[in-house]
Amino acid sequence: MSGAADGPAIAVVGAGAFGTALAVLVASDATPVWLWARRAEAAAAIAATRENGVHLPGVRLPGAVRVTCDLEALADAGLWLLAVPAQHMRAVLAQAPVGGRPALVITAKGLEAETLMPMGEVAAAVAPGCAVAILSGPSFAADIARGKPTAVTLAAADLGLAAALAARLARPFFRPYASDDPLGAQVGGFTKNVLAIACGVVVGAELGESARAALVTRGFAEMTRLGLAMGARAETLAGLSGLGDLVLTAGSLRSRNMALGVALARGQTADAALAGRTDVAEGAATAPALRRLAGRLEVDMPICEAVAALLAGELALADAIAGLLARPLRAETDLRGA
Repeated sequence: MSGAADGPAIAVVGAGAFGTALAVLVASDATPVWLWARRAEAAAAIAATRENGVHLPGVRLPGAVRVTCDLEALADAGLWLLAVPAQHMRAVLAQAPVGGRPALVITAKGLEAETLMPMGEVAAAVAPGCAVAILSGPSFAADIARGKPTAVTLAAADLGLAAALAARLARPFFRPYASDDPLGAQVGGFTKNVLAIACGVVVGAELGESARAALVTRGFAEMTRLGLAMGARAETLAGLSGLGDLVLTAGSLRSRNMALGVALARGQTADAALAGRTDVAEGAATAPALRRLAGRLEVDMPICEAVAALLAGELALADAIAGLLARPLRAETDLRGA
């Protein structure tokens, strides 16, 4: 890794739970870190208390973390970790001082609703001079912030860049594995969020652990079909950023997406379930975009299709379950459909 990315400071763009956890992670060895919050009052509160009381209470920021609401303050940072919600990525990058061409590591997991572009494509379009990498995998913010063992994928088209970034971000309890399949890392990330909503529906409707295990497995088949159709590699989807992240997000009520699915199964509308939340369930915005993308590519994704229909109020829960169970029987390894 060369150029601006070797600069001493690292910027974390986005002061939600995951962005704050990344700042704590990076600063754990006294590396200088900027943590950018969109709202001035949020930045002031975090700076004053040395804690993100809204998104990550109980975790103290190391002294090496400086908090700001001014994107211009990040201009000298050689490495940016982008932890803003997927639907805000383009707007934030458009305002960002990236003239020094920092390396951009994207942690948001979603598809842009209007363009159906993964976040790596959005970053490449808005900041064409910057190297882009993807950090994804089974990683709850609270676990990272509290130093619990975590392993993730760090992917870039240039494997040398991915390895260098992984070395820079690695800590004794945080292990990034380098990959040169950034598309695969992204497909796993945005698809598992939608599948986690489906698993939450299974839990909320009390359909049983057998049903949840079946849904995870058949959902992984959907993820694999889509990834292969887009040009991703099967081994990436079977790794940390695909299957690994799906196992975590679809197996714990700490997952915001799974919690949304539980609320839907218990009779709440999507709007009611999302109202007043201080965090983001990325799967809610990704599901309709994923449905459109699958249609464009002619990829059969019935579980993700059902989630999109439930979120839109187009389908009742009982009808969604009945529809999935009534699908034609086929060989398990048939890649044409679920």
